[in-house]
Amino acid sequence: MFSSLSQRWQLEMFPGGSSSSFFKAYMTRLRTELDQLTAILTIERMSVDDEHGWHKLMGSIQFITGALREADSFVSCLNAQDQNDEEAQRLTGVVKSLYADYASALNYWEDWFLAMDDREWEQLCQYDFIQSIKFPLQERRELAKEKLPSVMETLINELAVDGYHGWGDHYNTVVRHIVVAYEDDQGIKHKWSAGQAANQLHHADRSVRENIFSLWENAWAEQADHCADTLNHLAGFRLGVYKRRGWGSALKEPLAINRMDEKTLSTMWQVIESNKRPFTDYFRRKAKLLGVERLSWHDVDAPLEGEQTSYSFEEAAQLIVEQFRMFSEDLADFTTSAFQNGWIEAEDRPGKRPGGFCTSFPMSKETRIFMTYAGTASNVSTLAHELGHAYHQHVMNDLPHLAQDYAMNVAETASTFAELIVADATVRAAKSDKERISLLEDKIQRSVAFFMNIHARFLFESEFYRKREEGLVSVKQLNELMVRAQKEAYCDELAEYHPHFWAAKLHFYLTDVPFYNFPYTFGYLFSAGLYAQSIAEGPDFAKKYIALLRDTGIMTVEQLATKHLGIDLTKPDFWQAAVDITLEDVTLFLKLTE
Repeated sequence: MFSSLSQRWQLEMFPGGSSSSFFKAYMTRLRTELDQLTAILTIERMSVDDEHGWHKLMGSIQFITGALREADSFVSCLNAQDQNDEEAQRLTGVVKSLYADYASALNYWEDWFLAMDDREWEQLCQYDFIQSIKFPLQERRELAKEKLPSVMETLINELAVDGYHGWGDHYNTVVRHIVVAYEDDQGIKHKWSAGQAANQLHHADRSVRENIFSLWENAWAEQADHCADTLNHLAGFRLGVYKRRGWGSALKEPLAINRMDEKTLSTMWQVIESNKRPFTDYFRRKAKLLGVERLSWHDVDAPLEGEQTSYSFEEAAQLIVEQFRMFSEDLADFTTSAFQNGWIEAEDRPGKRPGGFCTSFPMSKETRIFMTYAGTASNVSTLAHELGHAYHQHVMNDLPHLAQDYAMNVAETASTFAELIVADATVRAAKSDKERISLLEDKIQRSVAFFMNIHARFLFESEFYRKREEGLVSVKQLNELMVRAQKEAYCDELAEYHPHFWAAKLHFYLTDVPFYNFPYTFGYLFSAGLYAQSIAEGPDFAKKYIALLRDTGIMTVEQLATKHLGIDLTKPDFWQAAVDITLEDVTLFLKLTE
C-alpha cells in the first residue's frame, strides 16, 4: 500500500512558512474580529430577549475560538520543526497575545453570565444555537463564580504573556541549546539535538545506552539552573493567581480542565498502587534477561537484547493501517489519508523539538502529527498514539468549536486506545514465542510508563508545588524530589534513577495546562476498559466509540462513563478491571520467559 512516504509534513493551509503572507492576512482579520467582539462585550449587557444579537455574538465567539486554535497550531508546528526559526518564535508571542486579549474579552462575557438570574439563564439556553454548547457555557458560568472580578482576570491575562507564557517560551530556548556529543565505536562523531538523543536512550546495546544516558544527564545538568528558574517561576505565577482567587489546592485547576472529580483521581491512583507487585516481578525478570542484577533507568524502556525489530516508516504505516482496519474501516481510511496527504512530520534531523504531539486545525478540518521517527517499536506506538488523537478530532470536526474543546484525559483515551489496537493485534499475530515476548515486552513498557513513570511525575509535581509555596526550590532540591518520587513510583526497584528528569520532560513546562501527567494514566486505563468492551461487542462497538468521542467536549468524565459505559469512575471496580487487563500481559511474559 505504501511504497514511498514523505516524512515531512505539509503546512499548505498557510503557504510560505513563518514568512507566509497568507498567515499575516489571517492574523489581521482575526485581530479585527477580536477587537469588534471586545467592543461589544465591554458595553451594556445584551438582553436575553435579543435572539438575533445573541446568535450573531455566538457566531463571532465560535469563529475566534476556531481561528485562534488554527493559528496556534500553525506556529506550534513551525517552532517544532525548526527550533532556530526566529520568526516562528516571534509569531508565537503574537498568537499568545491574541489569546490573552481573547481571554480578557471572555471575562467580560462571563460578567454577563453572572449578572443573569436563573430565569434569564434558562431562557438563553433554550435557543437552538445554544443547545449544542450549553455544557461549556454552563461550565464557564460556574467557574466564573470562583474567579476574580473581570478587570483583575484581564490584568492576569495581560501579564501572563510576558510573564507566565514567557517562561514557557524560555524553556524552549533552553532546549534548543541542548547538544549531546557522542562518538560511536566506529569513531563517528555525532552531535544530537535533545529530540535525537532521547531516541538513542532506547538503544539495544546496553553499553551504548549507558554511555548516552550519562551524557544525557550531564547535558541537562549543564542547563539545570535555567530550567529550575523556569519551573519555579511558572509554578510561582500559578500559585500567585490561585492565592488571589482563594483556591487552596494546586490540583483544582487541572481537575477542572480535565472535568474530573478528585475522588476519581484518588481512586485511580489507589488501585494502581495496590497492583504494582507484578510489575516489580517483571523488572526482576527483565534484569535477569539483560544480564544485570537490577535495572537502571535507561533499561526500563530498552528492548531485550537480540529482540529489537526495526520498522521503516512505510512498514510502520502499513502495520498501523492494517490493525486499525480490524477495528474500524473509517479509522483505517482516515489514517491512510493522513499518511498520504503529508500530515505527519517524522524525519530524524537536527533542530527539531523533542517529543511528539498531534495538533488540530479546526478551520481547515485537518490535523498534523509531530515526532522524530527512528524505526523502533516505541516509535511505532507513538505514531499510533498520535493518530488516535487525530481521529478523535476528525470525528468532531462538524461540531461547534466550543463543543470540540475536550479534556486532556479523554484526549489521551482516544490515543491510547489506538495504541492498544496495534499492540494487542501484533501480539496475537506473533509467529513464535520469541516474537511474542518481544511484542509483549514493548506493550508492558507502556503499562510501566503509565503506572510508574507518570505516577513519579504526579508525585514530584504534587510535592514540588507544596515546596514552592514556601519559596524557590533549588536544583539540588528538585533532583532530590525527583529521585524520591521515582523511587516511590517504581517501588525502589531500580539501581539508578534520572535526577534531572524534571528538566528534560517538556510536560512540566507547558503553560496551557498544569499537571500534564495523570491524564495519560486515566486515558490508558479508560481506553483499556473501552478496548475490553470492544472485544466483547465486536464490530458494532466502533459506532459506540465514535458516539463517546463526540460527547467528550460536553460532559464530565464521570458523566461520559455513566452514559456510554454504565460505570461509576469514583468506585474502584472499573479501575481494577482495567488494571487486570494489563496484568494479563505481565503474567504471560513471566510464563514465556521462565
